[in-house]
Amino acid sequence: MPTFAAIDIGSNSCRLKIASVQMHRLKTLHEDREVTRLGESVFQTGVISPEAMASTIRALKRFHKAVQLHVADKVRVVATSAMRDARNAAAFTEWVKATTGWNVEVISGLEEGRLIHLGVVTHEVGARGRCLLIDLGGGSCEVTLSDGGRIKSMVSMPLGAVRLQEEFLRSDPPAKEDVARLKQFIDRELKRAEKKLGTPRVGLVIATSGTASALAEASGHVRKGRAASKTLAKKRLERVGALTADTSDVRRLADRLAKMNNAEREAVPGIGPRRSEIIVGGSLVYASLLERMGQKGFRYSPLGLRDGMLAQMLAEVDLRTSVHQKIESERWAGVLEVCERYGIEQRRVEPVRQHVVELFNALARVHELPEEYRLWLEAAAMMQDVGKFMNHQGHYRHTQYIIANSEIFGFSPEQRMIVSAVARYMGKSRPDPLDRPMRWIPVEEHMNVTRAVVLLRLAVALNQDRASAVLQMKTHVYPKRVLLELVPGRGGAELEAWSLKKEAAYFREIFRRELFVEVA
Repeated sequence: MPTFAAIDIGSNSCRLKIASVQMHRLKTLHEDREVTRLGESVFQTGVISPEAMASTIRALKRFHKAVQLHVADKVRVVATSAMRDARNAAAFTEWVKATTGWNVEVISGLEEGRLIHLGVVTHEVGARGRCLLIDLGGGSCEVTLSDGGRIKSMVSMPLGAVRLQEEFLRSDPPAKEDVARLKQFIDRELKRAEKKLGTPRVGLVIATSGTASALAEASGHVRKGRAASKTLAKKRLERVGALTADTSDVRRLADRLAKMNNAEREAVPGIGPRRSEIIVGGSLVYASLLERMGQKGFRYSPLGLRDGMLAQMLAEVDLRTSVHQKIESERWAGVLEVCERYGIEQRRVEPVRQHVVELFNALARVHELPEEYRLWLEAAAMMQDVGKFMNHQGHYRHTQYIIANSEIFGFSPEQRMIVSAVARYMGKSRPDPLDRPMRWIPVEEHMNVTRAVVLLRLAVALNQDRASAVLQMKTHVYPKRVLLELVPGRGGAELEAWSLKKEAAYFREIFRRELFVEVA
C-alpha cells in the first residue's frame, strides 16, 4: 500500500498533499498549505527575494517532517509560474535540495494545466462531460476545454493574481488609471486565448484555486439586504452545497473591489486578510473571462495541481486504474501530435516501434530495464526523425532538442529528456555522461538510457529497406549470447542482417553477451 506526497510550490502559496493507495484509489492522509508569496519579488525584479526563499524553505521543512512521519514512498515537488520566470530559480532549487533532498521540477504552464485537469477529471464526476476548467494562481491562469475527460485545447496566460497586483496595482485603493491599464492588459491576453478556444459551448465551468473560492464565497454578498441572503441560501440549497458564482455577481464584485482599500476588501465575507491583498486583479480576470466566453458562471472545486500529481503517481504504479489508461492514451496522442507537426509519416516509423517493443519483451532478462522504458522506447522510435524537419545533416541533435523542448502531454520534463536522449544516439555517437543531453538526466538513469539506446539501434537496423515488408524475427536468449533469426520479407533480409552485425560490438560492450544474426 504505497504512500505518495505531492508538493506544489506556487507563486502565492505552497501546498502539500499526502495520500495512500487503497483498493486502487487514493485516500488523503494529510494536507497543508502556507502562503509564501514566492512570486511577489519575481514579478517586480525578476528574481526571488531572500525573504521569499527563506519563507518558502520554512514551509518546505514543515512539509518534509510530515512526509517523513507518513513514510511516503514517493515524493514529487513541482514549481510553477514564479520559478519559470525567476533568473535565480536554480539557486532556490539547490537550496531546496540541500535542505530536504528533494528535486524540484519547474513545469510549463501547459503541463500545469494538464495536471490540474487530470486531478479534476479523476475525482469530479461532472467534469467528465464537456466542460471548461479555469485555474487562476499566483502567476498564471490556465484555461482548458475538456470533453469526455480529454483535453481538447488549452491556453496558459500571465494573468496570475500576485503577478497582476505587483505589475499594475501598486496603490491602495488602486488608482483608476492603473485599473484601466490592467483591464486593457487582461483584454489583450483574453483575445489571444479566444483565438485558440473560441466561444466554447459547455455544460459546466469548473474553477480551482484560492481566487475562485474567495469569489464564489463573496459574490453572493454583492447584493445588499435580506434579499441577497435569501438568494444565496437558495443557491446553496439548490446546488447541494456546491460553491458557485454567477458571472453577473462576479462582475459586480470585481468592480466594487477595485474601488475599495485593503481593509474594506478584507471585511468582505469570504475574502479574508491575505486574499484581500491580491483579489482585485484575479476578480477582474474572472469577470472578463466569463463574459468574453459567454459563460453564466462557475462552480468551485477544491481540487488542483497536487491532485493531478498524485493521480499520475498512482497511474505509474497501478496499471489497473482507469487513470493509468487515460494517461497512456494522453501520452500517445501527444507523441502522434509531435510526429504530425514535424511531418513524420506513421506508416514509416510504425515498424520500428513494433520491433523495439518485440525486442524489449524478448530481451527482458538481458536489458533488465524498468517497465516504463517500453513506452519511452516506443515514443523515441516514433519521433527519432523529427530533427529532419530542421536539417538532415546532424538531424539526431535536432531530434534531441525538439523532443526535450516540446510540450508532450503526459511526459514530465525528466521523461522527455530520457526519450530525447534515447533518440539522440542513433548515429555514430554513443551516450557519454558529459554530453549535454545526459547531464540533464539523473545519474541513476544513465545506464538505463544506454541500454535503451542499444535496443532502439537494433530496431532501426531491422528496418533498413523501407520498401520491403516488415521483417519477422525470432529471438533466442542464451547465457552468453543472443541469436536474432530473421525471416526475410519481399526484399530479402541481407541489408538488415548486415546492419545488425554492425551493432554486435556495442551490444557486447553494454550487455556482456555476444550478438549473432542469422537469415532463415
